[in-house]
Amino acid sequence: MSDWRDALSSAIGLLDHGMLVTMRVRGARDRARTHRISADERLRTLAQVDEAYGCSLDPSSFFPEPEAMDPTLREVRPGVWDARWPSPYTPFLDEVAALYMANVENRTAHARLFLAPRATARPAIIAVHGYMGGQWILEQAQWPIARLMRRGLDVALPLLPSHAARAGSRRGVPNFPSSDPRLANEGFRQAVADIVSLARWLRERGAPHVGIMGMSLGGYVAALIATVSDSIDFVMPMVPLASIANFAREQGRLGTGPNADEQQDALERANWVVSPLARPLRIPSSRALVVAAEHDHVTPLSHAMRIARHFNCELVTIPGGHLLQRGRASVFRHLTRMLESEGVIRAHP
Repeated sequence: MSDWRDALSSAIGLLDHGMLVTMRVRGARDRARTHRISADERLRTLAQVDEAYGCSLDPSSFFPEPEAMDPTLREVRPGVWDARWPSPYTPFLDEVAALYMANVENRTAHARLFLAPRATARPAIIAVHGYMGGQWILEQAQWPIARLMRRGLDVALPLLPSHAARAGSRRGVPNFPSSDPRLANEGFRQAVADIVSLARWLRERGAPHVGIMGMSLGGYVAALIATVSDSIDFVMPMVPLASIANFAREQGRLGTGPNADEQQDALERANWVVSPLARPLRIPSSRALVVAAEHDHVTPLSHAMRIARHFNCELVTIPGGHLLQRGRASVFRHLTRMLESEGVIRAHP
């Protein structure tokens, strides 16, 4: 038994390490550009970003309600649709607008929808993928779509900015989040606008409740939306990122010692406007659930704990790591029990 556990632990660690190596390789060009400037210059730059965005912590000013959208729908197979619509987005900072909007493909939002017949008013759940995700075949395997639909939920899988079909010339290499904190802020702001537009459309279609869950980077986005929009009714971040600055520090990107402490604090302030920790949860804490993996080497347990403490909600810890998540079925049982107790779905017969 001990040998089996040791082998499993090694496999978990190797998978997570492989993901981190891939992320480092794909982000090497951006990091090289960042490290060409001195630590003092980076601190000055981060302070300027903090000043540019720091006045915008009011959700209504930084995350305005997007206009209603009318997606173009293409039927993939009965009950499954691909939706696309113009992303309702204008960059907040004029100085990065041209750079951010240069990726033409990113100006179109996409989602794959799993919908019951329109005559049936069912709640819906939006499931947000993680970094380097968004390929439909993988996302459909990632989420228990059939189980959720059997429990009475429609399911929507949106694409995050600059991922998959939205990657443009950097196809397969997402430049969101960016090592430039301004572009990271703009990307999260666009993600909120796109997904809130989708949530509003699901409501207009007849969904009495709309919720959101997300994996890793998608967990960060889900948690953020739960603090800035009234368009969702429940939330479940899974193995979520909680802090860009913490992640950078954990991966050794900020060096060590007092200088690293300074840089971490400065980076946290620069991205605070899009932090899920910057504002209170806008739904009852009984409608929030955070999921952590005990041996997660990508977004360690501390990230999920931080969000759960901020939301004052239940934290469910499962065995396994970031990619190899043992006990996933229990997570979705927790979710459906929460939705039953909150009257979102009917109790299982």
